[in-house]
Amino acid sequence: MKLRKAVFPVAGLGTRFLPATKSIPKEMLPIVDRPIIQYAVDEAIEAGCDTLIFVTGRAKRAVEDYFDRNPELEAELEAKGKTEALDAVRNIIPPHVKVLFVRQPAPLGLGHAVLCAAPMIAKDEHFAVLLPDDLIDGYPVGVLKQMVHVAEQHNASVVAIEQVLRKDVSKYGIIKTQDEEGAVMKIDAIVEKPKIEDAPSNSAVVGRYILHASVMETLENTPPGSGGEIQLTDALAQQIENPGLYGYRFGGKRFDCGNKQGFLTANIHFGLR
Repeated sequence: MKLRKAVFPVAGLGTRFLPATKSIPKEMLPIVDRPIIQYAVDEAIEAGCDTLIFVTGRAKRAVEDYFDRNPELEAELEAKGKTEALDAVRNIIPPHVKVLFVRQPAPLGLGHAVLCAAPMIAKDEHFAVLLPDDLIDGYPVGVLKQMVHVAEQHNASVVAIEQVLRKDVSKYGIIKTQDEEGAVMKIDAIVEKPKIEDAPSNSAVVGRYILHASVMETLENTPPGSGGEIQLTDALAQQIENPGLYGYRFGGKRFDCGNKQGFLTANIHFGLR
């Protein structure tokens, strides 16, 4: 198994950061000197991905512009001898990496956003899904690169797992497993945003996935779930037996940049680094 493609769902409205996100996509908000999306892209490239698929929506043109060349800016930086800034602008994406964009026509949920990338995914391959809001400083390497070894070993789908406070389980997809010891666990069940009293554990799925392409067919037949949206978690529940679904307790520190506190904490963390 070779992981080559990564999907980035970036069509969300970012309402928790209004009014800033009225004109700036939340994925373009800076963590120190780089937008949030750049950290997820770097993580995917580190894991071996050479095709990046961005699922965008209205008012997301800034994301496309960021990953495009800007000859006028490059020429000005070169003329002024600002070589460090010029290198930073030119090397946002390495030359061997392709960048593709697809539009999600309506905000119908994470599962639907992933499904929008289906025409770009071959039937028998694995692909990654990275949620930029979940900014993770992986240790000793990026989280996606950590997960690749698990996917290769079991030839199955893998999701990143983190234990959350019991009071927060209703915000996540929660897994059930027979053995919660160690980093790798075979998932027996998964449920989207359960009530506290119904949650099978406090092990939550966070924004890193390595999925088999068969999940696309499952998503096509998945009815709306929690919040009236097509949930990726509901499709994963049907993948547990075939091709198999594993949880991976990653090494590193996660920052939820979908809220202001997580965003500020991430800025402090990476700024100090």
